[in-house]
Amino acid sequence: MGLLDVLDARLGDGLENLLCAHHARRLRGLGWGDVLDGDGAGWFTPRRTVQHGNKMEILVDGALAFPVVAEAIERAQKYVHIANWHASPDFRLTREPGAPQLRELLSSAAERVPVRVLLWAGPPVPFFEPTRKRAEAARRDFLESGAIRCELDARERTLHCHHEKIVIVDDVAFVGGLDMTAVEGDRHDSPEHPPRDLGWHDHVARLEGPVVAEVAGHFAARWSEIAGETLPAPVVPPEAGSSSVQMVRTIPERTYGFAPHGDFTLLDSYLRALRSAESLVYLENQFLWSPEITEVLLAKLCEPPSPEFRMVLLLPQKPSNGADTTRGQLGRLFAADHDDRLVAATLVAHGDAPVYVHAKLSIVDDRWLSVGSANLNEHSLFNDTEVNVVTDDAEVARSTRLRLWTEHLGTDVSGPAHEVVDEVWRPALERPARVTSLPGVSRRAGRLQGPLRGLLVDG
Repeated sequence: MGLLDVLDARLGDGLENLLCAHHARRLRGLGWGDVLDGDGAGWFTPRRTVQHGNKMEILVDGALAFPVVAEAIERAQKYVHIANWHASPDFRLTREPGAPQLRELLSSAAERVPVRVLLWAGPPVPFFEPTRKRAEAARRDFLESGAIRCELDARERTLHCHHEKIVIVDDVAFVGGLDMTAVEGDRHDSPEHPPRDLGWHDHVARLEGPVVAEVAGHFAARWSEIAGETLPAPVVPPEAGSSSVQMVRTIPERTYGFAPHGDFTLLDSYLRALRSAESLVYLENQFLWSPEITEVLLAKLCEPPSPEFRMVLLLPQKPSNGADTTRGQLGRLFAADHDDRLVAATLVAHGDAPVYVHAKLSIVDDRWLSVGSANLNEHSLFNDTEVNVVTDDAEVARSTRLRLWTEHLGTDVSGPAHEVVDEVWRPALERPARVTSLPGVSRRAGRLQGPLRGLLVDG
């Protein structure tokens, strides 16, 4: 390692240490210090209730997920509640001939039941999408389409947003990473990943059972503060399955009266599960900036908890921002991987067109699964509003992993996970396939953009 590399590494370490110390001070002051100061492990955070007796199904990619959401809205008998980063009135949830636009679908439902839509108001200055002009236009179109209620939430922290993507229809909830819009990419990708301008790989959890009331209650709390309308307390649905599910959130402090000290259970949930990993960490995510998350992953690679331990990371080839920061963290992980336990990959479509990995799904040891709207960066873990759901249902976790690995690798993946990583994943990266390698890069100044931005805008 040359002198420049040494200086660069020290600068990177120093800045990340400052960011982590800042986060620790901030959370301690809010009464959340144990999330970062402690070494808590386990499949659930003790800070939120675990709901038992649920049915949880993971819908992979928009072409499969959106029609299920559309069908639920078409059959709504009680209410339809949507909270999105953005939703376009002219978006079609299916691409079948004659499929209604979202405003038409919601307007039809609003003839029977209350329909409420809560969107981010957009950034105060038009640095990125959706602009406030676009958000206001969407709100106006929804309001003009019938009895739809639509509100814009402008209570974001500086340079942050309301990022959650939830839909609640009667006794069913959808929690995931897909917004109902074509802004910045094509959400209608499918597991076959046909070539398109920019297909998005993502997931949505379909939920039935008592946890639906948790998701509904979260929407109601936000809606009450923004719209000034108090909604009835959600009726807890009856048990619908055998999965224990917990809703976890990021809510920055001083954003809402119902959470004045914030809610960082999403971060707590991730750290506990990753600390508990014994044999497998599988992450599909749009970003990997967070030094808090990376430190746990580094510890697992430096001191593997078992001979079978493997780590597979599926990330986009060119994330919408923070690319160098993500690559820098990958570089650190590769440098710590002395026993070839780490695989980092991205997806390509037929014809080698890139697939944008917009996913926010994680599986640990085939025993824990998390899915929702949260990226593994400072925005999602500390400063944006986010919602994920997690389960310790081993059947859901393992079946989801097998389905995804079959989709990505196109072959039998039913063997022990460590053998599949060594004998299927690694060879697939060396030949034309649906997956391709995603190398790390050196710790140059570009890697520092994420931590530096965190220090500048994280109050």
